Amino acid sequence: MSHRISSDVGAQETDVTNETSLQHHSEAPYIHKVGIPPKQNLMQEFTATLKETLFADDPLRWFKDQPQSRKFIIGIQSVFPILEWGRHYNLAKFRGDLIAGLTIASLCIPQDIGYSKLANLPPQYGLYSSFVPPLIYAFMGSSRDIAIGPVAVVSLLLGTLLHNEIDPAKNPNDYRRLAFTATFFAGITEVMLGFFRLGFLIDFLSHAAVVGFMGGAAITIALQQLKDLLGITKFTKETDIVSVMRSVWGTVAHGWNWQTIVIGVTFLAFLLLAKYIGKKNRKLFWVPAIAPLISVILSTFFVYITHADKHHVAIVGKIKKGVNPSSVKEIFFTGTYLAKGFKIGVVAGMIALTEAIAIGRTFATTKDYQIDGNKEMIALGTMNVVGSMTSCYIATGSFSRSAVNYTAGCQTAVSNIVMSCVVLLTLELITPLFKYTPKAILASIIISAVVGLIDIEAAILIWKIDKLDFIACMGAFFGVVFVSVEIGLLIAVSISFAKILLQVTRPRTAILGKLPRTTVYRNILQYPEATKVPGVLIVRVDSAIYFSNSNYIRERILRWLGDEEEYLKENNQPRIQYLIVEMSPITDIDTSGIRALDELHKSLKKRDIQLVLANPGPVVMEKLHSSKFTDMIGEDNIFLTVSDAVVTCSPKIEQA
Repeated sequence: MSHRISSDVGAQETDVTNETSLQHHSEAPYIHKVGIPPKQNLMQEFTATLKETLFADDPLRWFKDQPQSRKFIIGIQSVFPILEWGRHYNLAKFRGDLIAGLTIASLCIPQDIGYSKLANLPPQYGLYSSFVPPLIYAFMGSSRDIAIGPVAVVSLLLGTLLHNEIDPAKNPNDYRRLAFTATFFAGITEVMLGFFRLGFLIDFLSHAAVVGFMGGAAITIALQQLKDLLGITKFTKETDIVSVMRSVWGTVAHGWNWQTIVIGVTFLAFLLLAKYIGKKNRKLFWVPAIAPLISVILSTFFVYITHADKHHVAIVGKIKKGVNPSSVKEIFFTGTYLAKGFKIGVVAGMIALTEAIAIGRTFATTKDYQIDGNKEMIALGTMNVVGSMTSCYIATGSFSRSAVNYTAGCQTAVSNIVMSCVVLLTLELITPLFKYTPKAILASIIISAVVGLIDIEAAILIWKIDKLDFIACMGAFFGVVFVSVEIGLLIAVSISFAKILLQVTRPRTAILGKLPRTTVYRNILQYPEATKVPGVLIVRVDSAIYFSNSNYIRERILRWLGDEEEYLKENNQPRIQYLIVEMSPITDIDTSGIRALDELHKSLKKRDIQLVLANPGPVVMEKLHSSKFTDMIGEDNIFLTVSDAVVTCSPKIEQA
């Protein structure tokens, strides 16, 4: 490629030579020297780095120049944002929050009963998790739109990881206790990440990997619902698609129940139709929101009057009445299950956090307000810690409920309080009425809910933008669908890390040429009209130079040089006398990077080629100066711009 482009622009190089020659017959332009930043002592450097890494948003700026009493109030308001925005709350906002809260409550009640089944817990625990956590979040969270409660993916992940340790059918008490333990440590993990401002760690799970993981989890969840949708009694414990389909088709002759299928498929069609109507006409947002509750009411009434439960239609059965009992004494703080609960909690907590933060940022951007990611983590963690002590399992932001909450016109987190109050009334008064609810209807509700997690448009866009991202997306998707949820998650994280390592260890480099009638130098592959300067090779490195990529960068530059020298020799053109490294994109350099530059300088010296640096940043310049590398190549070979370097080097080439 280098030879071809050189051939295309070779004829134009004479013009560049004439242009630079004319410049030097006239008055020489002023060349500005590259500045060396003031030297900081160790403490100043450490403080500046720590502030930029962990406190880039300057969280204490609100406390500056405030009296002591005011600082105390601001501190309380930062922990409990409701005390700040609550002062401006009015009846108009409450009207919006009331409608939104009632709407998401009608959606969450049937979903919670179904999601608890994914976690292998009795149905009341799903309702418990939509009572206490939303109340805690309403006081501590900074998002106005997020709706809190159990979600499908986290419920499935938690249920799978817990089932790997304890069989819920054989030992339900220890299984439940391990669920509370995992929830406790999920909350602790989230609080610690927020308190120590380590929220950037969740960004290591790339968007592409999350899209694939969510899509695969949605397929897995939907496949798991075939057991109740088809009325199958003996079903596989595995979650991969091969095992599930073998279990489904292996029982087609004698295991399916036609009454259950009629109920399930009919209401599934109704729910999907309701979602379609709501999507087509946003004013009818309440249709898909209330459809699950209507389905539960109608199907329960139908089963009750027809005694369908006596014809092998599986029903939910009795749901325990009353508010959340305390579960403090049920958490494993000692014993063999402590470490297992910690491990499960950390994994499930990170996934829950990733989903909630993504949802919060999405709606904050839509409504043009800011959320503090670290405060969100503390709020989400606190609600899960408190939830673990009040018989709740892991709760987080639900995308489907948050979307309904937003569309219904919520104004503040009070909509979560309204939802919690409705769930409380349900626990106290209505739970006995769910006894005859067919499990098929819960399966239909779950399937209709998780369909939205399969984002085909996002996957297509990922394919168009970045093929490596698409590999990460598909790796996570197929890992979940064909193996298991935890393997899919592992693949997602592994590919995300592999991509980071690849980009760090193999950064991009480019040959630069001069754009016609300008003093701008750009990549000759992007701008074919850009011309090379005779006797000068200009290389740009698009990355910081660290121990992980320093040798590659040195070898890549020498390879560029070798290719160019070979081409020039074949065409009897002047040899390269100067190699200019454009350093604008190089944000940092370590000792290995400086050593690589030193080795590059020595290699070039043997070929009688001068190394020239253009526009090193303050951090890079300070380190080059401290290492005496600037003395080695000469400060007169370090320039502010590539143009300055070329103007200075060109007359020397002519004289030679």
